[in-house]
Amino acid sequence: MASLSRRSLLRIGAATAGLFSTAAGFVPSGRPRLTHGVQSGDVTSDGALVWTRADTPSRMLVEVAGDPSFRHSRLVRGPVLTPDSDGTGRLRLTGLPAGRELHYRVTAEDLDGRLRSEPVTGSFRTAPLDRRDVRFLWSGDVAGQGWGINPDVGGMRVFSAMADRRPDFFVHSGDTVYSDGPLQETVVLPDGRRWRNLVTEEKSKVAQTLQQFRGQHSYNRMDDNLRRFTAEVPWIVQWDDHETMNNWNPGQVLTGHPEYTETRLDVLSARAFQAFHEWHPLDRQRAVDGRVYRNFRYGPHVELFVLDMRSYRDPNDADTAPYERILGDRQARWLVNALSASRATWKIVAADMPIGLVVADARGVEAVANGKPGAPTGREAELAWVFRQLARRHVRNVVWLTADVHYTAAHHYSPERAAVGDFDPFWEFVSGPLHAGGFGPNVLDPTFGPEAVFVHAPPAANSSPLDDFQHFGEVEVDGHSGALTVTLRTAAGRSLWATTLRP
Repeated sequence: MASLSRRSLLRIGAATAGLFSTAAGFVPSGRPRLTHGVQSGDVTSDGALVWTRADTPSRMLVEVAGDPSFRHSRLVRGPVLTPDSDGTGRLRLTGLPAGRELHYRVTAEDLDGRLRSEPVTGSFRTAPLDRRDVRFLWSGDVAGQGWGINPDVGGMRVFSAMADRRPDFFVHSGDTVYSDGPLQETVVLPDGRRWRNLVTEEKSKVAQTLQQFRGQHSYNRMDDNLRRFTAEVPWIVQWDDHETMNNWNPGQVLTGHPEYTETRLDVLSARAFQAFHEWHPLDRQRAVDGRVYRNFRYGPHVELFVLDMRSYRDPNDADTAPYERILGDRQARWLVNALSASRATWKIVAADMPIGLVVADARGVEAVANGKPGAPTGREAELAWVFRQLARRHVRNVVWLTADVHYTAAHHYSPERAAVGDFDPFWEFVSGPLHAGGFGPNVLDPTFGPEAVFVHAPPAANSSPLDDFQHFGEVEVDGHSGALTVTLRTAAGRSLWATTLRP
């Protein structure tokens, strides 16, 4: 393909995806158009949340049926899609049969009720009530470190590889976008190869305005592979730092970042959070605080607990106190109580940051581990309280899933190797990135006695998606025995390592 100028790429980006991010971008009249596909999320045993976006004020209509021909379908009228939500909208479908594959068809109807958009279809499986096999995937980190959508290599192909696995659902572990990572048209790799990015206006600079944050999410949905995956697989999504800015914490004020004219992270994160909720099918009514952290039961064997390790943390530069927060008091209590109350065979904790890996920040500690041997201090102390409470309440079969560090690994934690002995052994599985720079491996902090059983990381920092260090993880639970198998896979779906845990 002939090389294109930056101006041409910007035009292509806007034309191919319908990137209207403000009221002025909405078509004042004419037939509505769905611009970024469809998506389902937060699936339960009797329904799911369905998402879409239109290019003009219109009403969202959803048909749902038990087969792709849509015979005997049910039509549900959804919200009006307006510029106030960037044209996005979501509708919860309820009253559906459990454990069934269902098909939905979304259209947008103009406000006069005369014209409708071309329909866009999708599917999802409701959560079962009986003991059947369950398969789901997890990973994180999309379009980071300068690696955007490259049409020369087929775009973000990992999403098609994940769709081919036909999972029941997907857990996005955070860094759904990189709002702080502008893209360049061309990146020259160390070996001389050239990576070419599609670039939009919003992706050419750091995001600060609401429109720019919306454009981060809009950009990723330009990718055909991602739109296929969102149409075929329901998501359960959480956020981390790059939805706003690298390693941010509440109350922070930026210094030394001339590219930002708005330096208050509370202002930036509020805009980022609005865009995040507009562009994902996250049911805020299910979230305990109306934001992110929540739990889902998926049959007798699986219950998922989704954390928010970003919104309630103490500052990254306060890593010397005896006790600090990364969950916050209310969320930590909720996690312990919800895990204790769960009757699922496996309690899966979706954490947006790892427990034992040292994730450095220029101001101090970014994740949980602080690199200091001995008794838990700082944020480790909060997690130590969680682990201690779970042991006292005899909560078994807890597995932690995470991303963030841009490689894949399996960690086993044991009190026999730890500085403290009042917790039960557990596994933490790491996967990622989906489509970003490969890094690692990070140093393991010895406080909770972790052992790196498996690690797959690139030999050099910021390896491109052209290298074989993009990853997603897969969890399969056998409906009969309850055995849980974790497989760590490459972006093409190739298995790197697997283990089976018995309940």
